Amino acid sequence: MEHVQKAVRRLAAAAPGAGSFIRPQLLTPIVRTFSQSHDLSQNVPGTLWNLGRLNHVAIAVPDLKMAKSFYKNMLGAKVSEVVPVPEHGVSVVFVELGNTKLELLHPLGNQSPIEGFLKKNEAGGMHHICIEVDDIEAAVTDLKEKKIRILSDKAKIGAHGKPVIFLHPKDCGGVLVELEQA
Repeated sequence: MEHVQKAVRRLAAAAPGAGSFIRPQLLTPIVRTFSQSHDLSQNVPGTLWNLGRLNHVAIAVPDLKMAKSFYKNMLGAKVSEVVPVPEHGVSVVFVELGNTKLELLHPLGNQSPIEGFLKKNEAGGMHHICIEVDDIEAAVTDLKEKKIRILSDKAKIGAHGKPVIFLHPKDCGGVLVELEQA
């Protein structure tokens, strides 16, 4: 911090009258971190499966027709027709984005997990994220060995027609995570 104070004094001396406009308490060191991109084709040590790309972000909505209209007519997105997925208790609309999708979820039937979510969150909100994996069965086996809770006994067919599993949010930093076979 001493070097910052010296720099402020030098700046004030170099520009007479300007020193009154300098606020040393606002000068803080800049710390930058650099992330390295990871090659997703590499296995995590000790695993037989790979994590892939973000497939979608799922949003629970209280009014599917209105939500579909918003993304289509207000934002200009390409949206699907309503797709009922009775085995998961939801109706979905897919919103196509350039690099991923949004999945709008609405309860289908009175046993829907989305109905319970909407009772707690009347305006709706983010429900889960979905990440692709190259081998869902290997992922399930490995995650169970790592004591990550899986919310079903085995993978089920999801809205995209591929096997999916859900991981308990308390084991995933508070986020409900869906893994989908790529």
